[in-house]
Amino acid sequence: MIFQDLNSIERLSLSQKDKLIKYGTTLAPAKSTKRRSNMMLNPLKLKHLNRLDTLECDMLTLNLEDAIAPSRKKEALVNIALFLSHLKSRNSLIVIRTNPFNEGGKEEIEFLENIPYDAIRLAKVKSSDEIKKALDILPEDKELHISLETAQAFRDLSYYRDIDDRFTTANLGILDLLADLNLPQSLLRLDNKTVEYILTKFLIDSKIAKLHPVSFMYQDYKNTKEFEKWCIFEKEIGFQSKACMGPAQVEIANKIFDIDNKEIEKAKYIKQQFEKMSAKGINGFMDEKYGFIDEPVYKDALNVLKS
Repeated sequence: MIFQDLNSIERLSLSQKDKLIKYGTTLAPAKSTKRRSNMMLNPLKLKHLNRLDTLECDMLTLNLEDAIAPSRKKEALVNIALFLSHLKSRNSLIVIRTNPFNEGGKEEIEFLENIPYDAIRLAKVKSSDEIKKALDILPEDKELHISLETAQAFRDLSYYRDIDDRFTTANLGILDLLADLNLPQSLLRLDNKTVEYILTKFLIDSKIAKLHPVSFMYQDYKNTKEFEKWCIFEKEIGFQSKACMGPAQVEIANKIFDIDNKEIEKAKYIKQQFEKMSAKGINGFMDEKYGFIDEPVYKDALNVLKS
């Protein structure tokens, strides 16, 4: 826990909380370097914020956007700043999901300038211009992620490549995207071809743009069996990350999207054998364990080891 006496924090006014914020502090490195699970957390729930140091998700997104009423966004922002400035250890990459850049996001990024976190996630992006404006005011040591929730961004995602090295990740907000496309949420089924196309296009376009794609949040958090089926399906498509609602989903996502030790050992072997043979001028050869190994097989092994 971050604060041993949470009751005293809950009784504070907004101005009193603001006085307790430790501006200019830094975060200890995240224990996890993987990005299998991305759990969303509501910063108005102080009991949840107080457990930031114990959560097992690889990425943790503190949500300032659509789950927070306009009248309470300032409160949520101050809560985030307070708890992060007192956070001494964490497992997760800390991401703050702001409002759209021109609807409060700019001011939120500026408020967080001296608060410790890892990445800003910009909501409802419509153009690369918004991304560039956010990067202009974002501290140099922070990543920029986006929520892909609009038809315009869905169309243009593959053209966002090489904007900036700090722009690393795209998160699929499929419910908002379906609404923007004037498609019903009832399509969101495992057997639906339109949804399969959306997922596949989002994945490939993210890869073209050199972004890490995170698949959508399954909101029926009690239905863990269906969530597991989605994770398995998305892994088969090529995803490595899933948005999560709560620790139960995190546990499933971490298990399914983890890389098997056998895969890692195989990749290490292929890398070693290829580099040994390549030093002799041979870039294609038969191997007694894994058959024919050439440069494409070697590159696949490198991708496994990078995951």
